[in-house]
Amino acid sequence: MMSIARIAAVLLALASHLAAPGARAEELTTLRVITFPSASYAPLFLGVAGHVFEKRGIRVDLTLTPDSKTLREGLARGDYDIADTAVDNAIAMVEDAHADVVIVTGGDTGMNEFFVRPEIASFDDLRGKAISVDAPNTAYALLAKKILKDRGLLLDRDYRLKPIGGTQQRFAALVASSESAATMLGPPFSFAAREKGMKSFGRASELLGPYQAGGNFVMRSWASGHGDLLERYIAAYVECVRMARDPANREQVVGVIQSRLKQDRKAAEQTYAALMEPGFGLAPDARFDMEGFKAVLALRAEIEGQWGGKPPAPDKYLDLGHYERAMKLLR
Repeated sequence: MMSIARIAAVLLALASHLAAPGARAEELTTLRVITFPSASYAPLFLGVAGHVFEKRGIRVDLTLTPDSKTLREGLARGDYDIADTAVDNAIAMVEDAHADVVIVTGGDTGMNEFFVRPEIASFDDLRGKAISVDAPNTAYALLAKKILKDRGLLLDRDYRLKPIGGTQQRFAALVASSESAATMLGPPFSFAAREKGMKSFGRASELLGPYQAGGNFVMRSWASGHGDLLERYIAAYVECVRMARDPANREQVVGVIQSRLKQDRKAAEQTYAALMEPGFGLAPDARFDMEGFKAVLALRAEIEGQWGGKPPAPDKYLDLGHYERAMKLLR
């Protein structure tokens, strides 16, 4: 197992290698970014540790949120500039909170699996049980509802939802008590759950198909006044993704998963492998999956009955022009 001292040494070496030459602290613009303590955001953690953003004149002030409610409300209030999490939260902000939010990048599939406690042998065994979720009407809770609906189980008739918080909290609840019979988990907590005897009933991507999960989104008014800054941030973010996907940086990625997410070496290595898996882990260059996003809208329309059950055109929630301009900064 890699020691904490060894992890620190690896990250320090990475930081020294990538620090922007000549960039003075007083010249950096601070961006307040909020995300979850999850492997999906390993490129962001890696980039902050390696001073990637500083090369483009940005200091990232990173906050880890306990749940999506805190993230959404903080972004709407202006406590944060950029949110990096499941983009269905942006749809919820637009439709439910009437906040003018816009999605500017892709990220990953969420890498979710439907996990149950050891005593649950089939989906039918979930009748009368509680399914733990973050927010009951967004993102991965909708995935769980759809998986259960497809197997004949309906909310409030056959099972109930128990809002708990982010993946880390849901993992702890699943392991600790039979009061939480099932939940959606992604790495590294999906691997940690297996070590604790929990069982996977399948990946969401296998059970449901394509899904655009992670991405960066911002208030549209903030983006209109900070276009250049946002595009420099996106360019740096893409550099972080490239760095994370480069096999030469495997040890740094494993190390940052261990240190940031407090995982042992085995779980960190398994998580790294999942992040590198084509079509499941990190999207190259944080590209946006339009078909996956249409699936997000269709899922919300079906499960929540939004828009009268007919999903709208995706354009309402997107401004990928910032991403396109950011990519030109990398050429």
